[in-house]
Amino acid sequence: MAGQTILVDAGLGAAMGVCDQGIALTEIDLIIVTHLHSDHYLELGPLLHTAWTCGLAKPLPVIGPPGLEAYWRHFLDAMAFDVDLRQRDEGRPPLAPLAAIEELTDGFETVLGDVRIAALRNDHPPIEDSFALRLIAGETAVVLSGDTAPLPAMEAFARGADLLVHEAMLVDGVAATIARIPDPDPRLEQHILRSHTPAAEVGRLAQAAGVKALALNHFVPDGLPGFGEDDWAREVRKHWDGPLHLGRDGMRIALPG
Repeated sequence: MAGQTILVDAGLGAAMGVCDQGIALTEIDLIIVTHLHSDHYLELGPLLHTAWTCGLAKPLPVIGPPGLEAYWRHFLDAMAFDVDLRQRDEGRPPLAPLAAIEELTDGFETVLGDVRIAALRNDHPPIEDSFALRLIAGETAVVLSGDTAPLPAMEAFARGADLLVHEAMLVDGVAATIARIPDPDPRLEQHILRSHTPAAEVGRLAQAAGVKALALNHFVPDGLPGFGEDDWAREVRKHWDGPLHLGRDGMRIALPG
């Protein structure tokens, strides 16, 4: 966006996903972690380590919630043998200071080049420090919901965005997802239902906020037999009649400007 390469979240496969887009890990300008569920930061350490072995030598800004710095410290401890060896044997710079971690909080704002970034605390219980993001460059705005249950404040936060990227859940698919897990604990279903947003509600939000386009991501369920693109579209179209993208790996969505 505006010439900046910004990675939002770094779950399993993030490094490969970046490289598959033809972007070197050393070309990332900023990483933002929205919350500390593993699918959003599990690969942050390995990604930064791999960028370092590929030539990263200057600090890379990383913004994330409280606790992310402890993750980075423990990752460095776990990799101490390799890191120390590469510094001595290959002449690499110290790895620890290359992650310039800044804490993400409610109302956080920052600027990266011509991109302004703002954060809103969303609703993803039991995690308290979980955030939505609004990125603005010139007249173009993109809002990412992060993982969240329906949130009244999201309507104003997403108002008029050129693209809203929002997580989505098929309520009927939750029980089917749980049924495929051996001996599931009932707390898992309770967590999913209270922590995510039904697809129909995402459509209602997009319509009310007057966004120009909507993209769904973080599908619950995802890839489950019996649930396909028509199911997602049917739910969203109960309230939303604008452009709709069903997110997939490698998808690129053109923005105005």
